Amino acid sequence: MERDLHSPGTYDYRQYDRVWRRVAPDMEPYPDMADLPGQPTPAENAAPMPAPAAEEQLPGTQMDPCCMGSAAMEMLGVIQGFIEEELADCRYYQAFARQAPSWARQHLRQIATEEACHARRLMAVYYLITGSCYRPAVSCERICVGQWCAALRERYHAEACGGFNYARAQDGTTDPCLGELLGQLSADEYRHAEVLMGMLERSLSGRSSC
Repeated sequence: MERDLHSPGTYDYRQYDRVWRRVAPDMEPYPDMADLPGQPTPAENAAPMPAPAAEEQLPGTQMDPCCMGSAAMEMLGVIQGFIEEELADCRYYQAFARQAPSWARQHLRQIATEEACHARRLMAVYYLITGSCYRPAVSCERICVGQWCAALRERYHAEACGGFNYARAQDGTTDPCLGELLGQLSADEYRHAEVLMGMLERSLSGRSSC
């Protein structure tokens, strides 16, 4: 049987209704068709629209994420203390490098750069936990390095204690991401202590005056 192309029943208007709803959702696409007997209305043809994803289900919007969440919040005061210590160490090593023997200056500048990097990473952690930027204290205190070998001895103990404190903080948190970061910083501080010990060994050997 041939189809009558002028018959309203020939076309399935549902596919056009879907397009129209996207273009002009407030307008009736076929106002003359609503009165035809047996013709489904656009409301009858309309497919249910999927519900928008809830905001709380989107990645990164959990109220208590598994990393840098409430478990890390418990360490916030410790993190703030570490930031201030790292910035103070950076300033110290910059001053130390200016007074050091020429062969040691680059090593001390490198340590200063790494201490500044530690502070930046910890400030990023602070932001991940709180959503706020950390404002470090501004120090204008004059740095006195003192005698070369005595200063190396002091900084060795400071770096070794820094490594120990980071390791202790790592053991004290249940946040997996914060724990991993603290472990990395602990390893860096112990490595700095080894570098300082090597510099002290060279100085005590007589090749550089203490």
